[in-house]
Amino acid sequence: MSLDTFIQEIEERKTRKINLLDTTLTEKKMRIQHSMENAIKEMRQKFTDEAKAKSQKEEARIIEASRLKAKKILFDAINASMDSTLNTIREELKIYSQKPDYKNTIKKMVKYAKMKLNSQDIIIHCRSDDNIILDGMKLNPGSSIQTIGGILAENKNGTIEIDLTFEELLRTHEDEIQNFLLEQLIK
Repeated sequence: MSLDTFIQEIEERKTRKINLLDTTLTEKKMRIQHSMENAIKEMRQKFTDEAKAKSQKEEARIIEASRLKAKKILFDAINASMDSTLNTIREELKIYSQKPDYKNTIKKMVKYAKMKLNSQDIIIHCRSDDNIILDGMKLNPGSSIQTIGGILAENKNGTIEIDLTFEELLRTHEDEIQNFLLEQLIK
């Protein structure tokens, strides 16, 4: 073997090794590039999914908050309507207490109070304007009270009392009135 052949063989080996290293380097670069692209793709998908999930949660939260706000507005409107209606009822009762039919109502209230107190001898408290009605009934008038109308009756001893004032009747039947009004509003 000659020296030239030997050098040539070394050169060929060197060239093959360099080519092999180049090929290996290219393959590793491609694997790294492919891994990097896959990692970027996975991260992009992960962040897209997270963003979508967060936006759906936020959307659901906003929708629910809007529903609650709408319900609150509806209930506030219903309450305002009921308050207005109850105020109208009070005004109508004031007007009614000035009408001639009111006298019959007072007489019925006195009769009811006598029955409930189980006595004919009772004390009746009413508006000072209503004392005229009681004068013809031969009752024991009590002190005047501030009320829209109606009476406050008590037994002779003052131990049992029945409040039949319009305000008390409204208060004790307020739930029934509100249920009735609510049914009317919903229809």
